[in-house]
Amino acid sequence: MSPDRPRRVLVAGIGNVFLGDDGFGVEVVRRVDAAELPATVDVADYGIRGVHLAYELLDGRHDTLIMVDAVPLDGPPGTLAVLDVGDAAADADGLGAPVVDGHGMDPLTVLRLLRHLGGAVDRALVVGCRPETVDERMGLSRPVADAVPEAVRLVTAVAREEAARAEAARPDTTGEGVRADA
Repeated sequence: MSPDRPRRVLVAGIGNVFLGDDGFGVEVVRRVDAAELPATVDVADYGIRGVHLAYELLDGRHDTLIMVDAVPLDGPPGTLAVLDVGDAAADADGLGAPVVDGHGMDPLTVLRLLRHLGGAVDRALVVGCRPETVDERMGLSRPVADAVPEAVRLVTAVAREEAARAEAARPDTTGEGVRADA
């Protein structure tokens, strides 16, 4: 990464809208207002294109990845959580090549594929929601649909925090950070 390049954050909605609550991530990123985010944050709907997401991350443009997805969390359907999955993906590398499914991949599989291809991100998070149903059907269940507005607020807050953290970690190449009396 070039020190003068802004550190970028990618918010990626993933999931299958034809499998009920699995479409959670897609619905959340559809509702995120990009105007409320720093210019260094990109928001995109990847749906079932986990392979595409992994290949797109190979360009090194994004330092932080925030995936939004339905995940098996403790608690009732609609429960939200922010998970740091970077270490979990690294721990899973010993399992060999990831099983690639062109119709959808969970967050860890996306990260394992990225690593298998020789790429990486500095930080990987998942904003997840416990689904009620992932049966073949269109639309979210009531508890997951009710969680979407809070998830949008949570994703926005996490993206802002990550952008600020990335900016603070960016090296000062202007020389302004050097004290004259040092």
